[in-house]
Amino acid sequence: MASDSPRALSGIQPTAGSFHLGNYLGAIRQYVALQETHDAFYMVVDLHAITVPQDPVELRANTRLAAAQLLAAGLDPERCTLFIQSHVPEHAQLGWVMNCMTGFGEASRMTQFKDKSAKQGADRATVGLFTYPILQVADILLYQADAVPVGEDQRQHIELTRDLAERFNTRYGPTFTIPAPHIVREVAKIYDLQDPSAKMSKSAASPKGLVNLLDDPKVSAKKFRSAVTDTDTVIRYDEKEKPGVSNLLTIHSALTGTGIPELEERYEGKGYGALKTDLADIFVEWVTPFHERTREYLGDPETLDSVLAKGAEKARAVAAETLAAAYDRLGLVPAKH
Repeated sequence: MASDSPRALSGIQPTAGSFHLGNYLGAIRQYVALQETHDAFYMVVDLHAITVPQDPVELRANTRLAAAQLLAAGLDPERCTLFIQSHVPEHAQLGWVMNCMTGFGEASRMTQFKDKSAKQGADRATVGLFTYPILQVADILLYQADAVPVGEDQRQHIELTRDLAERFNTRYGPTFTIPAPHIVREVAKIYDLQDPSAKMSKSAASPKGLVNLLDDPKVSAKKFRSAVTDTDTVIRYDEKEKPGVSNLLTIHSALTGTGIPELEERYEGKGYGALKTDLADIFVEWVTPFHERTREYLGDPETLDSVLAKGAEKARAVAAETLAAAYDRLGLVPAKH
């Protein structure tokens, strides 16, 4: 990867176990594409995971599982830098600096904290949950990222990152790149197979609507075949009137690269059963190699650890330089070795 390529950075939480189809089509597929055009840094954000209580054994397993799935999905350690956040201590160090640059009111306005603390009760919410957007700021600024691939719901976090970078640069001199959100407009939004008004999510009301990539492919195929549609039989894309059918067409198009108008033509005069059956088969054919590659990485922990160690080494080389510059601008006395 040429060093003059723009730099991209993103992270994924290790709390979910298996990725689901919405994760893959909404985010991870963009990671794979970006490694061809950007100097891309991707991390499993285990420090973010501990803002809520975690079982240590599960957290460790899920962190490795997330890394294995990213590699199975097509991330190439020769084309990108893949690492675990806690392997690069500069994240926590710059996180503290950014905490000291952030106003209390500014942090209080972050909508995701409001949502999450409302769910678990403000008294039980940790200070870490309150300040995790500021750690996210440090994650981005450490790598002087130009672009941050995020969903629309994360735009506020990028605005905070830009504000704090500009504040630091104004107060102490040019130090950080001001990043831009990389929101891909044509990203497929995937909805629940049983409730096509809701995004596909781990917190779905019914597990029948969620397609986990590491589930038995036969189980997932059955979910496609029993997906909710409507009482009509015409296969056309209409989010308002036919959300279930539109969701199936979106998934079909995303997995095969076939345009939706072409799919509408192909299924003209055919019933919903044909679309569902075909999509079930397409998904099984696509997900089976993903399963196998994930199992290979998990079955060879030495190789997986080696990939992550090399990634952390590459990440630290960049992060340490940024942190040293920030410490110097702040007036911290450098450590002598």
